[in-house]
Amino acid sequence: MARAHQSGQSTFRAILPEDIEWKAFPAFPPEARLAVVVGHPTKPGPYVIRVKAPGGTILMPHQHPEDRIYTVMSGVFYIGLGEKFDGDKVQAYPPGSVIVLPGNTPHFHWAKSGEYVTQVTAIGPLGLEYIDHHDDPRGQAAPNKATLDPVSHRTIPGLAG
Repeated sequence: MARAHQSGQSTFRAILPEDIEWKAFPAFPPEARLAVVVGHPTKPGPYVIRVKAPGGTILMPHQHPEDRIYTVMSGVFYIGLGEKFDGDKVQAYPPGSVIVLPGNTPHFHWAKSGEYVTQVTAIGPLGLEYIDHHDDPRGQAAPNKATLDPVSHRTIPGLAG
């Protein structure tokens, strides 16, 4: 019996590094970028995204409802567990490392030693909730403005671009 293909996976294709389109993501600090590689993160089903954070970038404590597998593509990925940012508690993972992060695990990232790129594999829909809502870049935008979510391509009211 033949299996049904996942969305976007019914034909052979390759995604080359130069074809990856990096975009701002409202839930990230403005200098960080996200690229959708495979799938549709806003929908149920498997997806692959990449996250690029320039040196010094911090993603404050947050959690995702979905289980995630991070693969470090380049740079050193620093991640710590907990509801409060503590630079002394981050662990360094070099390129090629794989990190399994169970859903709803509070954690934080820091591009402590320079830019990193991670690849995230998960089952959507993607979710991201900051532990302290004051850390959420989506809540720091000017009121009554809207922005385009680069993942879902939907206009989100209340966010500045």
